[in-house]
Amino acid sequence: MEHAEKPKSYCPATDNIDRRKSAAIAIANTQPDEGAYWVKTANLARKVLRSKKAFQAGAGAEFVKFENPQHAPVFFLDGDEHAAKRAKTQRFLSPQAISSRHETVMKSVTDELINDFRIKGSAKIEDLSYHLAVDVIGDILGLTNSERFGRARRIEKTLKANHNKTHNPIKSLIFNLRRAANAGAFYFRDIRPAVEARKRNPQNDAISFFIEEGYSTKAILIECLTYGVAGMMTTREFIVMASWYLFEDEALRDAFLAGDNRQQLAILMEIVRLEPVAAMIHRKVEEPMEEVDGTQHPSGYTYGIDIRSANVDSNFVGECPFAVDPQRAKTQKDTGRFLSFSDGKHSCPGWLVALHETRIFLEQLFKVPGLKLVREPDISWNNQLKGYELRNAQITCEPLK
Repeated sequence: MEHAEKPKSYCPATDNIDRRKSAAIAIANTQPDEGAYWVKTANLARKVLRSKKAFQAGAGAEFVKFENPQHAPVFFLDGDEHAAKRAKTQRFLSPQAISSRHETVMKSVTDELINDFRIKGSAKIEDLSYHLAVDVIGDILGLTNSERFGRARRIEKTLKANHNKTHNPIKSLIFNLRRAANAGAFYFRDIRPAVEARKRNPQNDAISFFIEEGYSTKAILIECLTYGVAGMMTTREFIVMASWYLFEDEALRDAFLAGDNRQQLAILMEIVRLEPVAAMIHRKVEEPMEEVDGTQHPSGYTYGIDIRSANVDSNFVGECPFAVDPQRAKTQKDTGRFLSFSDGKHSCPGWLVALHETRIFLEQLFKVPGLKLVREPDISWNNQLKGYELRNAQITCEPLK
């Protein structure tokens, strides 16, 4: 008996129903900055991001100036200064650094957090993932000379203060005073002890590099805050989101636990493709751009790249764009990153750190006896980061006796 030919829209992994957890809140809140052209197709998005004449825009990039550009965070640089800075700091985030050093930290911190969870029998995933992210990025930076839980609280307060701006004059004054106080506490309690220790005994970490390069106090503080946003806040959200997917889908969870490192990363990259933490990024391009349909855009345009829309563009990611398909990257001859971590010269340099951190943590978490998600996370929106936040994801397990 002959088998019926599979329809063209056949989905190899699951059906093609849009089950994205953050879709509704993202749709309600995602839009480009005023005056920017909204890019929803992957073809134009990649052209813009890969343009040699594309410059960082949005997130206040156009207003940030440094007396010495060599000491500016790589996020705010462009051109030769950006390339040189990125080349110097990439060694802290490379695959070799992950395998030879960072994985050891990821595993030891994960073991400690999971053991504490098992003793207590209850925890919030965002608390576990945040402390993991703080310790991993802290080790990469060199923020290791202060008490970890106090450091985590101070970093969170400092980053939150930067995201709650207001146009009310009195509230703005209070906001600026609070922001300065939080940044000062973070500097004096966490950064300065690390700097002083590394002046005496340099290590293979970013703060030692900053000292060697002659960075100012302000420059080191801004670097640490920039890494904090990129490596701590976003990784915390993604770990919660990925765990939510695995709790909900038994087959996906079984495939993740049975897979090797490569297969686990493929599953995580599919989840982050559907649920990128950052929904939109901006670029200003000093050359003309052309869309697939022939639409022309002049030089000097600012573009708002809709990462979420591009990542479900079937012309880019293939059939069944809403399915979690670990074979997608191989089928599409792509790395599997798609636009989840941006693209081009300003793509996320620490993307592999975040994925391996998530992989190691979730593999250990889902081996815990009696593990249950007893409360799904609440979803809110961070307008400054243009991304979702997940809170109150409560888990329980069989307590250790």
